Formats: sequence, structure tokens, C-alpha cells
Amino acid sequence: MKTLFQRSLLIIITLCTFCSTKSQNRLVVNIPTAESESEYIWRTIQDITFFEENNYQISLPKGPLIDLLKKKAKENKLSDADYEALKVFIKDSIYKKSDYKEGYHKIEEQLPLVNTMISKISTTARNWDFKEFEHYQINLTLYGPGGSFNPDEGSLLIYTTPSGDFKQYANPANTMIHEIVHIGMQASIVQTFNVPHPLKERIVDTFVFLNFKEALPTYKIQNMGDHRIDPYLKTKNDLKDLHTFVKEIMNDN
Repeated sequence: MKTLFQRSLLIIITLCTFCSTKSQNRLVVNIPTAESESEYIWRTIQDITFFEENNYQISLPKGPLIDLLKKKAKENKLSDADYEALKVFIKDSIYKKSDYKEGYHKIEEQLPLVNTMISKISTTARNWDFKEFEHYQINLTLYGPGGSFNPDEGSLLIYTTPSGDFKQYANPANTMIHEIVHIGMQASIVQTFNVPHPLKERIVDTFVFLNFKEALPTYKIQNMGDHRIDPYLKTKNDLKDLHTFVKEIMNDN
């Protein structure tokens, strides 16, 4: 028969195990289907002018069809028939589920670290809202600029290769937390103050760097960013009033 102390200890252990499991389950990694990969390639081609103007290094399948679609995108001449042709090309000639497995396993290895960083963001006091999701979907792709996010769904799109490499960083945790921070400040900072793309990237990079430079020693602030935020963000404590600094910068425009 268990003593009161033993029963209490069992309850504490059970609760701790539940909390740990819940934390570990906040991130779910998905391998795309041929159809979902086709959809993303299509969106990337539609936005090819934006990516080129902002010096993004874009990965796309090779072939005459892709070259034609890029040309038509720049001329604003893409059609539904073009999309259907792309889907057939990807399904019949390009897509292999096995191409994603190495990247999948490497991301899975980093999930505990990323969960820990999310928890740190959750428990940090600030004077602006950081939007969080109970679960984040991490969707893999072999194409596009390297990482993107959907702030309405709480999903990330992470670029990998068949050999399990990633753009910019060997450790995919760098890109994952970058996109999660994008999601967190999209509504309260970026949309509220109509922040332009280069400034948005600089803010996200600085947020990640100041919070996690010990956990992510290879993380770097991109050169493409708008440097106007730099004088305001020197320490982690400065992030508490990020909204005030961004408002001041945008009002000076």
C-alpha cells in the first residue's frame, strides 16, 4: 500500500511527464506529396520576380518547362493549363518520397532544442503580443528560397536536399526558429506598423540572435536587412519594447 508521500510523488512525476510530452509534440514534421510540392513550386514561380529582386537563391526543378513557366511568370502570362502541366511533370518525372528522408531525420533530431526555444519565448515578459500555436507543422520541400511561414496556420516550410542538407545552415534549428519568430510577430509588429520586408528580416534575425546565440552559435544576421533597428536592439531586454521602437522608426519615414 502506497504512502501519502509516494502517491504525491507519483502524481508529480506523472504531471511532469505529461508536460514534457506536450512540449515535445508542439512540432510535427511532414514529408510533402507530389501535389503539395507542385503547389509550392507553382507559388514560387509566380513570385519569381520578387525573389530575384531581393537576391534570394531559389531552387527549382530543372527542365524546359520550368524555364518557360519562369518566363511567363515575369510576363504575367501564367495560366491554369500551365499549372496542370507542372503537376504532371512533377508527379511523373521529379517527385520521389525518399528524397526527403535524410532531411526529415535531421530535423527530427533538432525538435527538442526548438521546443526549448519556443518555451523560452513563451515565458519571456514583453509589452507586445507574440502569437503562438499549440502545434507547428514543419513541411519539407526540395524547392524555393530556403524557408517560409504561414502565420494563419502556424506552419513552416523548410528547404532540404536528398542528402539532408539545408540552405544557409547545417543545423535546421536555425531556420525553424527564424520562421517561428516570423509567425509570432507577423500580426502585432509587421502588420500593425506596415513593416517593409528588409526591416522585418532584420528584426527577426536580431530577435533570434539576442535570445539564442548560445544555443545557436552559427546563427547570423543577414546582410540584406534594414539596419535602422540596430541602435534600438542591443540586449535581450530591449526586445521587451520592440513595438515602441518599430513604431518610432516607421513614423520617421
